[in-house]
Amino acid sequence: MDNMFSIKEKVAVITGAGGVLGGSISKSLAQAGAKIVVLDIRQENLDNAVHEIKTSGGIAAGYICNVLDVNSLEETSKKIVEKWGTIDILINCAGGNVPGATLDPDQTIFDMKIDDWDKVINLNQKGTVLPCLVFGKVMAEQKTGSIINISSMATYSALTRVPGYSVAKTGVNIFTKWLATEMALKFGEGIRVNAIAPGFFIGDQNRAVLINPDGSLTDRSKKVLAKTPMGRFGDITELNGAVQFLCSGAASFITGAILPIDGGFSAFSGV
Repeated sequence: MDNMFSIKEKVAVITGAGGVLGGSISKSLAQAGAKIVVLDIRQENLDNAVHEIKTSGGIAAGYICNVLDVNSLEETSKKIVEKWGTIDILINCAGGNVPGATLDPDQTIFDMKIDDWDKVINLNQKGTVLPCLVFGKVMAEQKTGSIINISSMATYSALTRVPGYSVAKTGVNIFTKWLATEMALKFGEGIRVNAIAPGFFIGDQNRAVLINPDGSLTDRSKKVLAKTPMGRFGDITELNGAVQFLCSGAASFITGAILPIDGGFSAFSGV
């Protein structure tokens, strides 16, 4: 039973690992004994993430990589396989919203900036699909591996103000299910593809819409908490256990699943 959730010695590739979400997951998996491959487009963030893992006793290597560029991904994949010999886990943390694709309270959908709509779709959908195709090919050759994508509460029902992000992450959901099916049917049961759907966690990306400058809750925050049975925001570290579970042998019969980690937000009608 102790080994059921083990990911020790597994090689875990994490895109966007220089960010808050990717950084938290990277450090957690490193503490569990995985060898972490940190990918980010920003050198400073990359260096900081690798340093944090190593100073905590973990094993890590970092590579500058653009998840929207196939050539960049393929070059990085070759380096990883040359160094580690395998890719066991892929976690697609690269993504996020784009300010111009988010509507202010006094705006309507007709104020949407189409260029920014395109950016948020590309960042989240293409930024998930391309790493899956490149690193997933290594898994297909191995006949084993676990891929985890990042979904969102914005895919369960219409959240005001974030139409582009909602559409982008909904595309990630169906791609996750599609790829899970494709991998199992054509490359065997050893390759699994799932996603986590984080609830509301306060971070740099959403702090301004959830917390007022004086530290009090915004009206949007109050609405979120009113629909969250647990009555609080999540802590980013509360995603880590679910991620490790999905990466481990304990989840050997789970593929094509979208796992909400949301304090009950997606289950509650609000009444």
